[in-house]
Amino acid sequence: MKEISCKLLVIGAGPGGYVCAIRAGQLGVDTVIVEAGKPGGTCLNVGCIPSKALIHAAEEFEKVAHMAGGKSPLGISLTAPMLDLAKAIAWKDGIVSRLNSGVAGLLKKARVKTVQGWATFRDGKTVEVETETGTQVIRAETVVIATGSAPVELPFLPFGGPVISSTDALALSEVPKKLAVVGGGYIGLELGIAFAKMGAKVTVVEALPRVLAQYDAELTRPVVKRLGELGIEVMTGAKAKGVSTQGQAGKGDSLLVETADGKNAKVAADKILVTVGRKPLTEGWGLDQIDLDMAGKFIRVDEQCRTSMRGIFAIGDVTGEPMLAHRAMAQGEMVAEIVAGHKRSWDKRAIPAICFTDPELVTAGLSPDEAKALAGEVKIGLFPFAANGRAMTKQGEDGFVRVVARADNHLVLGIQAVGQGVSELSAAFGLALEMGARLEDIAGTIHAHPTQGEGFQEAALKALGQALHI
Repeated sequence: MKEISCKLLVIGAGPGGYVCAIRAGQLGVDTVIVEAGKPGGTCLNVGCIPSKALIHAAEEFEKVAHMAGGKSPLGISLTAPMLDLAKAIAWKDGIVSRLNSGVAGLLKKARVKTVQGWATFRDGKTVEVETETGTQVIRAETVVIATGSAPVELPFLPFGGPVISSTDALALSEVPKKLAVVGGGYIGLELGIAFAKMGAKVTVVEALPRVLAQYDAELTRPVVKRLGELGIEVMTGAKAKGVSTQGQAGKGDSLLVETADGKNAKVAADKILVTVGRKPLTEGWGLDQIDLDMAGKFIRVDEQCRTSMRGIFAIGDVTGEPMLAHRAMAQGEMVAEIVAGHKRSWDKRAIPAICFTDPELVTAGLSPDEAKALAGEVKIGLFPFAANGRAMTKQGEDGFVRVVARADNHLVLGIQAVGQGVSELSAAFGLALEMGARLEDIAGTIHAHPTQGEGFQEAALKALGQALHI
């Protein structure tokens, strides 16, 4: 097999890698991308897209099941619905397949050469790729590492049998009757809520004193309330210890737990979903051959995503938190332009983050405590959806929009929201922070009525002491 030489080699076709390659190709950079699996990485194949598809299916099923129970105030009645999870999974897979093809088509359109296989560094300019037809050697002037991340496996709860990862959970053919979720972070609660809506009896085991600990308690309160409404049992301050298997394989399994008061307990479970975080993929591709500086478990990069070795960049999850697809995409686009000779550096003011629980959570910029630590005195405006007409018509009155600004000049430092469908407000929040908006800018912008977005304007008005609808 002939060796390939190129100006830019991208290792990994996840959101960061494929965006980097497409942008480089658009700029006329001779680019090769290597991917062992399907294009799109974790986000497209086993993360963001398939989980949101499953969450949507669960929401639809729960909605009609609620109506079938004769509890709909809208006057809609139905007979009891049935859920064919295998069909729902096939529908989800169809969306993933369409997007896989779309990414492959975009790479081809940008004249990027794709090599399928596992890449391993030989030195800082050369990799070997194990393909179906043999070893392919690729030499490049510049290399971008975009190898992503993987679910963390607990040594006392190894994946296999009843113990599943988030990837496994997205491929189940049947809804487990009893599901134990180890980890009360955003992945565990997103999937736990979805399976509860589909009929599973869900128990969440969280070692910390409360779930969604990365958010402040005020923001997560509506989510915790909803967990109770869905019948999800939450054990906080509890440590998973292992699995107890009884009877036939896969039957009568239990998660062993040490409760907050130090007692041993068993949580009956057909499946045990472990969602205790993700780790950067820094093994198996020859990191030892190039000896890059590390920042803990992540590859250390500067404001241009350059590593400690000249000519090697790193982007995405392998470079640290937040492990979000849109951060990786922004890094990938920036690095492609740097390789093409443009002057670029990382100057983002905010990376919005969304938790697709019910209700959804959105954060952008600083929390109230972080803002106080930075700026001292702050102004905080909070507008509840209970006073928003559109939220009422959607039966989504729980939640609020909260704006945090400096007290001296009203520069907005952070925006948070919790409520039904608030993920779509993330674009407005990110734009406001990126543009350096002040409270008066948001308050003075006409927001369409009736929308939940009005809550953003009202929160700014509240912070200014000019609230109109509360």
